[in-house]
Amino acid sequence: MTFTLAIVGRPNVGKSTLFNRLVGKRLALVDDQPGVTRDLREGAARLGDLRFVVIDSAGLELADDDSLQGRMRRLTERAVEEADICLFVIDARQGVTPADEIFADILRRKNAHVIVAANKAEGNAGEIGAMEAWSLGLGEPLRISAEHGEGMDDLYRALVPLADEFEAKAALNAPEVDIDVAEDEDDDAYQAPTKAKPLQLAVIGRPNAGKSTLINKIIGEDRLLTGPEAGITRDAISVQTEFMGTPMRIFDTAGMRKRAKVTDKLEKLSVADGLRAVRFAEVIVVLLDVEIPFEQQDLRIADYAETEGRAVVVAANKWDLEADKPHKLNELREAFERLLPQLKGAPLVTVSAKTGKGLDRLHAAILKAHAVWNRRVPTARLNQFLTAMTEAHPPPAPGGRRIKLRYMTQVKTRPPQFVVMATHTDKLPDSYQRYLVNGLRETFDMPGTPIRLIFRDQGSKNPYKDKKKSIPSRLRKHVEAKARKE
Repeated sequence: MTFTLAIVGRPNVGKSTLFNRLVGKRLALVDDQPGVTRDLREGAARLGDLRFVVIDSAGLELADDDSLQGRMRRLTERAVEEADICLFVIDARQGVTPADEIFADILRRKNAHVIVAANKAEGNAGEIGAMEAWSLGLGEPLRISAEHGEGMDDLYRALVPLADEFEAKAALNAPEVDIDVAEDEDDDAYQAPTKAKPLQLAVIGRPNAGKSTLINKIIGEDRLLTGPEAGITRDAISVQTEFMGTPMRIFDTAGMRKRAKVTDKLEKLSVADGLRAVRFAEVIVVLLDVEIPFEQQDLRIADYAETEGRAVVVAANKWDLEADKPHKLNELREAFERLLPQLKGAPLVTVSAKTGKGLDRLHAAILKAHAVWNRRVPTARLNQFLTAMTEAHPPPAPGGRRIKLRYMTQVKTRPPQFVVMATHTDKLPDSYQRYLVNGLRETFDMPGTPIRLIFRDQGSKNPYKDKKKSIPSRLRKHVEAKARKE
């Protein structure tokens, strides 16, 4: 049985805490201050034998204008209309407020299945507020405590009869979250993304670079909250979609400012959540603002993605606002090669999240980066490459000791990882390692993707040292005859 449950209510009533309780993980940010959640976050929930999709929403506020609170409210109301069941959460310790009564009337009109839950009802403090919830006219309220897990059995009993009505929607594919990147050691052929295993894509960048706007344009709807204010996105939100026919799960992350400027506890949590999304992604799109590209923070973000071993695509947004496009494009490429040599050859594309121009180039760059990230090179070709590279430029001989690179093999993909068996590896300079890495990129067409090159010291051991000496055949008969006489 599969259905969609939207958790709604005023700010700071415990919606995100209840969301984390149902999904069994701390996915949504939780803090004492109200208004932490701004976007809609989906998760695969489990309650007894029920499996369903739960949606955490922004707190409902009395705002109908185009302010941030007004846009958050419209986004939440849309989730109410699309959800199968709404769980209306109130604060049992505060009781029913005038705002609760207004929102209860809205829910009554927009959704046929509404359950009232009086949260924070543990002990005697919330008893009166739970009784007041009867006045909302939405049926018997549930007394729960999302923090301590109380009342989950009552919630289960309330959901079971409603879940039977939505059995026809069992084919609904709940988006998975927190997926580790699998590293297949013997993957000879590239596996294109499928609906069962979509491509994991994370969009990262500085605040107000247009990350949420870009994702909304890709999925074709205003799924993520956007606006002129910087730092709207707080949670790392995942959306499952098809980008030009390619199944993808796209993570929208909070804007990352310089660490010295991040003093607010909530912003620290948001940045940490975004960094966690990078570790669960396969391809990272580093989104730049074309007006101020390649600032120090952009370089740190791109370097972090490379350090985590993810395929990287650099996209310059707001390209529609640029007047002299050819000159600006040359500047971007020159700065990219100069400032990010560790990502040499990585795709650099220009897009406009507002108009949608350049999305075809972005899609092609993502697929190519993903294919290179999964590439496997046969051992025979690698050793031919190693021989040619060492003949063209032999390794140095520090202290008169010659460094021998004996053979090379690939041990992993995602990203490609190679092992070189050699002697005196501690004396091999970093410049020669970079020479080999650049050679791998050019020879096997692996631009931009992180390449891991490991050197293992084989030493100069005699492979026959521990083997027993064999007796020549002409002496064997003489030895055996002498042994028989004795």
